[in-house]
Amino acid sequence: MDHQNKPQILEHLHKSLTVTLYDCRWIPGTAKFVTLGSYARNTGCLQVYELEGPDLKTVKETEKKHSFKCGTFGASSMAERRLATGNFGGEVQIWDLENTAQPVYTAQAHASIVNAIDGCGGQAKGYGAPELATCGRDGCVRVWDVRQQDAPVAAFEPADPNNVRDCWCVAFGNSFNDDERCLLAGYDNGDVKMFDLRMNKVRWETNVRNGVCGLQFDRKDISMNKFAVCCLEAQFHVFDARTQHPKKGFASVSEKITAGATVWGAQHLPQNREVFMVSAGDGNLYLYRYHYPDQRKVKDHDGQELGVAGSVEMLNYKNISTQPVAGFDWSPDKEGLFACVAFDQAVRVGIVTKLNKV
Repeated sequence: MDHQNKPQILEHLHKSLTVTLYDCRWIPGTAKFVTLGSYARNTGCLQVYELEGPDLKTVKETEKKHSFKCGTFGASSMAERRLATGNFGGEVQIWDLENTAQPVYTAQAHASIVNAIDGCGGQAKGYGAPELATCGRDGCVRVWDVRQQDAPVAAFEPADPNNVRDCWCVAFGNSFNDDERCLLAGYDNGDVKMFDLRMNKVRWETNVRNGVCGLQFDRKDISMNKFAVCCLEAQFHVFDARTQHPKKGFASVSEKITAGATVWGAQHLPQNREVFMVSAGDGNLYLYRYHYPDQRKVKDHDGQELGVAGSVEMLNYKNISTQPVAGFDWSPDKEGLFACVAFDQAVRVGIVTKLNKV
């Protein structure tokens, strides 16, 4: 790609705070986003910001008992736009952002901190139940139907209670009809597990040799196509999920970011699933493009179909912070617009230009 047509990562707005921020999420269909984190006194901070031309306006700020770790709108309808959160007290909660005095839903999801949350089934009609997935230090992965308050609809517990691995991240995918749905989980020892929620069992597992900090399918609501796995030690992997070999599983390509920092997450561009942003522990954002191979599958010597991994190309990168970028989210409505939070206690809004040239 010639330099003139390269996408540029530009910082549009920067706001310094006195809050530790862990996550941020655009409110679908609006120019607003939510940040989640912790005040110095270890209470929860939920803020709503709105873009107003060149300014970032604070619409709402709410303090709660427990620090917030993560959030998602994935299980909410477009009409309600309700935010689901996981906190340091192990609770999963759902909030009506017009009235945050009390959550509209609360469940004790884990014994301690909810490390990650993902949502599915809220915005697409006919793609299964609106569900949340959570994971925690207890090594458990739990799935919640937001219409039921009492207990998880699925739970995947550690096989050996004497060898519990911290589960750091979860991600829904393969939710292309009312029946099919998968869930990825990543653990501190490098384990990656794919649970088939229809069969309620492990469909596939591997180990990437480094703690898994982030996971994402390129789209939740299509037949599995590919997914990214982000790790400690500067690595990420992209797995081709179209073809699962009975012994070798999914083909993958691995990439190391230049700085040797933790790869906190990869977020696929909603308007073009081959483009994704990697957020890193060195305060950098790295923009990548995935290139499919000429053939996505071949036959092995036994006649079994074997997937073929593509390649990744770094389009550009930008240093935006002296501290790790903990949370990143693309706007679902305006291509290239993003919000991110870093451990320098700042929130930033940026734009990636020339994505139509990619």
